[in-house]
Amino acid sequence: MSVLAADASPALPEAKRPSPTVLIAVLSTVGIVVSLMQTLVVPIIPSLPGLLSTSASNASWVITATLLAGAVSTPIAGRLGDMFGKRRVLITNVGFMIAGSVICATANSLLPEVLGRSLQGIAVGAIPLGISIMRDELPPEKVGGAMAVMSATLGVGGAVGMPFSAVIAQNMNWHMLFWVAAGLGVICAVLVFVFVPESPVRTPSRFDFGGAIGLSIALMTLLIGITKGVDWGWTSGSILGLFAVSLVSFLGWGAYELRQSAPLVDLRVSARPRVLFTNMASIAVGFSLYGMSLTFPQLLMAPEATGYGFGLSMVVAGLAMAPGGMVMMLLSPISARLTAKKGPKLTLGLGATVIAAGYLCALVLTDSVWQIMMSAMIVAGGVGLAYAAMPALIMGAVPITETAAANGLNSLMRSIGTSTSAAVMSVVLAHMTMQLGPHVLPSREGFHTAFFIAMTGALVAIVLTACIPLRKRDQAGA
Repeated sequence: MSVLAADASPALPEAKRPSPTVLIAVLSTVGIVVSLMQTLVVPIIPSLPGLLSTSASNASWVITATLLAGAVSTPIAGRLGDMFGKRRVLITNVGFMIAGSVICATANSLLPEVLGRSLQGIAVGAIPLGISIMRDELPPEKVGGAMAVMSATLGVGGAVGMPFSAVIAQNMNWHMLFWVAAGLGVICAVLVFVFVPESPVRTPSRFDFGGAIGLSIALMTLLIGITKGVDWGWTSGSILGLFAVSLVSFLGWGAYELRQSAPLVDLRVSARPRVLFTNMASIAVGFSLYGMSLTFPQLLMAPEATGYGFGLSMVVAGLAMAPGGMVMMLLSPISARLTAKKGPKLTLGLGATVIAAGYLCALVLTDSVWQIMMSAMIVAGGVGLAYAAMPALIMGAVPITETAAANGLNSLMRSIGTSTSAAVMSVVLAHMTMQLGPHVLPSREGFHTAFFIAMTGALVAIVLTACIPLRKRDQAGA
């Protein structure tokens, strides 16, 4: 089977190819915009039932749909990129985001809003595609830093998304959130079309529809079970049934994939210790990351009468969290240099250690806003180091013809981590509460328990990172 295939459109002449700086800037901008979709509706969550004339439980599907669509589409988009061209699939992903944003911007009821948010979620596959384009197109000396920056956009977009969205939601009609998202999507599509060349690295083959359907069923039942466990009851027949279907689906999907000549996910490659333990560490790091995203804003916005809260508005709390996103981005090139000198395994382990230190600070330093900001920035710095190291570990262990699919699977592992964290943290904060007048709010002990659990996730990531086998060039310095 041929590895390389000519693009349908001619490659850009060398003189017209964008500089590495331009390519990195364009792809990173796309990464930030598509990851921003994850937190776009956070400021209007309390108002969604009224805005969409539905119940709070039904309105939560506006969040869940984006998560599910992103998880299912990311490995599929990666495989399609390897087969048909990463730039082509990247533009298609951004197109889905634009369409979804327009649908949401014109909707006033639940079903079209869920449909639009699902289409927005599909765009998350742009991040692993962008990482793979960088590997294909950039000079070797630029690849490490570029991948680090692109990988960090997954966290940066989420961090800056809340204040960005809160300012719009507070000062304009809520539909404007989606019109702005559509406008950003159009800008990204034009930038990619003009400045990003199509990669010549292809793996022409038949698309594995059976594998895509099987993985979709397994992931959707797993993630619906995780995200709806609190609402439906963890021991309810619906949740237990979803988990049972997911387990059976994963087992059947795995057996099916092992028999395919061109599988959606090459499980033999994914089972290599370097890939396997990196993906497992990605779940743990994603778990720890969401602990910050869920707990710190609630702590900052809790009424001062609780004895621990600061009574900040959504906008101010979002601005207090925004520096964490900047720290992620600023540490990305440092992570790349550290990876080049000491290897990505050390960088990933250091990142997980910094995350644990950040949550340790949160356990003992919660008396002022600046202390919460400091803890958030430490955690974000650790996430930036860890996320930036993951693509280097994956890329070094898979064939160049499978880079997009492998990065897509790694992004999926992070999503599973964040989804699990959302469920666990929600249970903790919902059950460890205090009464404040007519309101029931999370207690101080609830937040401390959540911080401890998130710190434990980071410690698990350290252990898993230690299990990643070193290559000779890592031992000598990559």
